Amino acid sequence: MPYFTKTYHPPGTPPGTLVERAAGAAGALSIRLVDYTDQDYLDKVVDHADECRPYLERDSITWIHFQGAIQAQALRNIGELFDLHALAMEDVMNSGQRPKVDEYEDQLFIVMAMLDVQAPHMKVDQVSVFIGPNYIISFHNGVHDPFDPLRKRLKKRSGRIRSLKADYLLYGIIDLIIDHGFPVLERFGEEIETLEDTLLAAPTRSTLGDIHRLRRELLLLRRMLWPHRDIINYLSRGDNALIGAGTLIYLRDCYDHSIQIMDLLENYRDMAASMHDVYLSSASYRLNDVMRVLTIIATIFIPLTFIAGIYGMNFENPDSPWAMPELGWYYGYPLVLGGMLLIVFGMLFYFRRKAWL
Repeated sequence: MPYFTKTYHPPGTPPGTLVERAAGAAGALSIRLVDYTDQDYLDKVVDHADECRPYLERDSITWIHFQGAIQAQALRNIGELFDLHALAMEDVMNSGQRPKVDEYEDQLFIVMAMLDVQAPHMKVDQVSVFIGPNYIISFHNGVHDPFDPLRKRLKKRSGRIRSLKADYLLYGIIDLIIDHGFPVLERFGEEIETLEDTLLAAPTRSTLGDIHRLRRELLLLRRMLWPHRDIINYLSRGDNALIGAGTLIYLRDCYDHSIQIMDLLENYRDMAASMHDVYLSSASYRLNDVMRVLTIIATIFIPLTFIAGIYGMNFENPDSPWAMPELGWYYGYPLVLGGMLLIVFGMLFYFRRKAWL
């Protein structure tokens, strides 16, 4: 099952080329404009990106968010409208990028991986963010808009988000993306507990498939979430003029959250690996248990088969001194059966005394 769609260019394609997305890759494109100061707040959905251009020239913080699938020509127009670098536009279009941060003349371009908490299974979406002196332009290729909680904070003026610059809004976006990992990892923890109970009770072949799927998903999470630490570490060093000194301490707190997520992820990976070993040990133990029972049954029937084979030859000749005298006994048959039963009970007693049963 593909967890994210990775698009790429054919070899030899010039840099900055935009390739059309496959149909149905995500939801329909919507454009959300948020413009605010300490006193004013505007939040609306616009039909065309050029409607947002005048707000960038105001003395306010402008956040333009593109949600859903975007076609190459529309993205090309957006890049020209807001003076975005062609290489960054290529990374926006090619979803599935490794999280990273690139620095341009008066912009920072950040790619992050966001976990979809509403999806029934583990799903990773790409979030691309441009930050300038007084604006943020973000792209999210998923179906659901994950930034509604942040807009509610902006609308209510909760905390200091309305009184600070665009770098603090960037911190809010990054923090929300990072914190999306906690509920997803909580689901992984519950699944690991269920698999552990199944392993101890009655593991089946499907249990092994669930363990392999869990390990594969955790490996993908590690590959997509591990670079977040490098991104936040780069931003929190304070080497870029777009990131103010007052925001650095909040970015360090966000860095701590990313460390917590990676610690949980590593613990779950170790637990998934140990569950695989437990399953193999349990399967080996059950196989050994079955083989022990079959070996005991076969061992019990070996002398019985020997006795039955001897008396099954039916060499009965009254004139021969080597004939079987037992064949002519009046109680020969019940005596042989009784001797077989004594052998069976004697062997069972011996096996139990040796703790083989």
